[in-house]
Amino acid sequence: MTSVHPVPSSRARDVVRGAFDLHVHSGPDVMPRRIDDIALAQRFRELGLAGYVIKSHYVPTAERAAIVRTAVPGVTVLGSITLNRAVGGLNPLAVEIAAREGARIVWLPTVDAANERRHLQHAPTGGKLPYWARLQEEMRRDGFEVPPVHVLDSDGTVVPELRAVLRVIARHDLVLATGHLGRDEIFAVVHAARDEGVRHIVVTHPDFPSQSLSAVDQIALAELGAYLEHCFTPLYTGKVDWKTAVEHIRAVSPERVVLSTDLGQPDNPPVEDGLALFADRLLEAGFTEDEVHTMAVRNTVRLAGGTER
Repeated sequence: MTSVHPVPSSRARDVVRGAFDLHVHSGPDVMPRRIDDIALAQRFRELGLAGYVIKSHYVPTAERAAIVRTAVPGVTVLGSITLNRAVGGLNPLAVEIAAREGARIVWLPTVDAANERRHLQHAPTGGKLPYWARLQEEMRRDGFEVPPVHVLDSDGTVVPELRAVLRVIARHDLVLATGHLGRDEIFAVVHAARDEGVRHIVVTHPDFPSQSLSAVDQIALAELGAYLEHCFTPLYTGKVDWKTAVEHIRAVSPERVVLSTDLGQPDNPPVEDGLALFADRLLEAGFTEDEVHTMAVRNTVRLAGGTER
């Protein structure tokens, strides 16, 4: 049975026109996805969206992105790398290669983050797991048990491997995203990234259950120069409360917030509708069109390395 999802308003479509979605789970992937890259790029072009970043928890995506840019001109599709065990964890060589292939975002560990592992251990029995968590369980049953990726030593110091990764990110002027790290890890990483000269830092879905950062923490991270990324999917699926997100966006201010979708799951809305659906909810909550445009377009275009159309 096909799920029925809301349809964005024409007003919201106009407000997010020209946006980059910096967090998209498109296919092909190692788990089911709602749409493949070519079809999604075509939909973005039709709707006047500037482009998107392909995120995989397991493989670098810059090569895929380059093929899509050739196949669908007029849309800028960018690649990324996520530093889970599948790419060697905190592997500066993998980041260097991804950068040379044109990747834009480097995500710190997600499915293999020590913080995420701890969070899942305490998840309610019988609850619905994300697609990636179900895949992780399946791989463990098949004998692929891998240790978590630690970004800090036991004394809370950033590990040398992460310092090396940060230096590569800084040299290529890439975007660092904090992945599924926990609160103390995020603060330590942001400070270290600034020390190493990283210019673009995004705190990944700070309201997500395994991050759950307070308004005070989010303001402090914004003051350190980071952007706070609010994702549509956790809100739409009820993992994050809309009231909480609205309060935190207001506390931080739209100037330091980016909107993305984190969409691509088969049961969720079409990826190309996500930013506009997000805009509809924020407009209903009292944000102005200019504030939403700042979060969805101006800030995302800046992080994507482009200029607003």
